[in-house]
Amino acid sequence: MVNTDYARMRVLGLCCLCLTSVLAQQTSPTSTPTPTPTATPIVFSAQRLTELKRLQQAALNSDYAYRQVAHLANNIGPRLSGSAQAAKAVEYVASELKALVCQVQLEKVVVPHWVRGEETAALVQFPGQAQNTTQKIVLCALGASVATPANGITAEIIAVRNFDELKSMPREKVAGKIVLFNYPFDKQMAAEGRGGEAYGEAVVYRSDGPSAAARQGAVACLIRSVGGADYRLPHTGETNYANDAPKIPAGAVTAADADLISDLARQGFVKMKLVLTPQQLTEVESYNVIGDIKGSEHPEQIIIVSGHLDSWDLGTGAIDDGAGVAVSMEAANLIQKLRLKPKRTIRVIAWMNEENGSRGSKQYAKDHEKEWPNHFAAMETDLGAGHPLGINIKGKPDVKKILSPVAAILQDSGAGLLNLVEHCGADIEPLEKAGVPCFSPIQDSRFYFNYHHSAADTLDKIVPKELAENSAVVAVAAYALANMEQPLPR
Repeated sequence: MVNTDYARMRVLGLCCLCLTSVLAQQTSPTSTPTPTPTATPIVFSAQRLTELKRLQQAALNSDYAYRQVAHLANNIGPRLSGSAQAAKAVEYVASELKALVCQVQLEKVVVPHWVRGEETAALVQFPGQAQNTTQKIVLCALGASVATPANGITAEIIAVRNFDELKSMPREKVAGKIVLFNYPFDKQMAAEGRGGEAYGEAVVYRSDGPSAAARQGAVACLIRSVGGADYRLPHTGETNYANDAPKIPAGAVTAADADLISDLARQGFVKMKLVLTPQQLTEVESYNVIGDIKGSEHPEQIIIVSGHLDSWDLGTGAIDDGAGVAVSMEAANLIQKLRLKPKRTIRVIAWMNEENGSRGSKQYAKDHEKEWPNHFAAMETDLGAGHPLGINIKGKPDVKKILSPVAAILQDSGAGLLNLVEHCGADIEPLEKAGVPCFSPIQDSRFYFNYHHSAADTLDKIVPKELAENSAVVAVAAYALANMEQPLPR
């Protein structure tokens, strides 16, 4: 999941839903002068609802999505843009979609190629220090970080909680020092199912912290890792260097080490030696992978189902976002396996470079912008593989009523909620801005941010049953949208 604009993260709170069926209403003859009621159009025929139920049950009993994410995570591994693994993943997903008899095309995307190098830090001077000792600090470089000198930076480290505290300090107290932003991820908020909101509050320090520190003369910037993990696990993610500030080395320390540094800094002078040696290499040609099941009646009208193929490099990219790619592939697999015939084209997209640049979605927008009127709807799955509660909707309020028969079917697996939100996914954001109705599964986010962007993002975090439940939501929603008897309001 990309680091930018997480203040706009999808709303993950529950909402009440009155499930209603949209049925044809017959007008009755009347001799009174009252107006004749207009028949409500049928949105989903009885046959379509039966097909949706079959699709749901097939998804809940299929292991195809799990096998796909297992291959991406275990056999291919971390897939940072520009890497050999990212290239291998493009090749693999394209071959799998071809095996499903999708019409496959690779659309070129030029992506950044950033690689992390050595990442070490130690406190070399601090209150109460035993003679000839240091304190190791566990950290990782942030994406796009520049390097320290080869022999590192040794400087005083100061800890602040937030931007306001930093701005209140005179420049001379910051210049030449390493700044640590010790802003905590709100674990209680995440435990209440609002992990996206907690992430949105904290991630601004990862994106904007280094430039804020550099403006006041800092020589490096560290942040408290943005996530709920303990056990000294650092979380990486992209930082955004501003044009009006020098680029300084940037990293994320573990929550435990952020508290350690802050505690020692309250007691007195603390000095750190920091070594980060990442490199920004030449940009690389990569691809969005696109697989179409052509519509039988309106092939020009497109429903996107998608996840992003790239991942960060500390883990193996299972939940972020191998799972999203896998459930999108599963939608195509089941529709073909059940020999269902969507009226509109269902387009599976495995986006490239969501994590550190969103070049894939930007290139798609550039290449297909003239086709926006024919993009009927878009869906993205990028919040892991936790149990789904329903569907987020970025669209008109009427969409909830239209999709209520679909929600009634999904309720059988506990996924019957329909929730209006302001944002459904980073890669489909250009479509959102163009007014295309957009969707994403409402997923259990209580634990997702314990693992995401960290070395703990591995296959064991995925529960096969819950992944299948997500596949059911995506497949049912995609097929329902492809066969609606009326357009969605825009």
